[in-house]
Amino acid sequence: MVDKKIETVYPIQSALSRDDDAFTALSTSALLARSSVPYSHRRIADNYVIIKRVYRFQAVQSRINNAEIQLLKKYDFNTLEFSTIKQVNEELSYLKKWATSGNELLRKDADSLLQIRCKELKYIVASRYSTVTNEIYNGYKALERYFEEISKFYSPIC
Repeated sequence: MVDKKIETVYPIQSALSRDDDAFTALSTSALLARSSVPYSHRRIADNYVIIKRVYRFQAVQSRINNAEIQLLKKYDFNTLEFSTIKQVNEELSYLKKWATSGNELLRKDADSLLQIRCKELKYIVASRYSTVTNEIYNGYKALERYFEEISKFYSPIC
């Protein structure tokens, strides 16, 4: 009897990239942004980009509260400061699907989860990335790239 080894294929990562290859993972965020994006995602991204351009997050943003942490746990999401780029890309693809779902509760939760992610990102940027203590947990880069790609107010010059 011959043992057949089944190869695991990860569609989010290209065959030429490694696990720690941030460029390929960040380009996945850009590709996610290029496909159909729900209006609620664009609205949240526009809000983030406008605030970033005008205020530059000089004011300290509040952290997420316990109710928001419980919502993240309900869908098995880590907080943003403990998420990798790959995890955030997967979450964004789920949130895009859920935002267009026929289930109203799932749509509402998807919008709430993205708003929580935006709030977390604002806090990380306002604290000058001091809450991110490990280079592995750089999922905030993927989220920021996603917001920049889908916002109509973003220009790469700024």
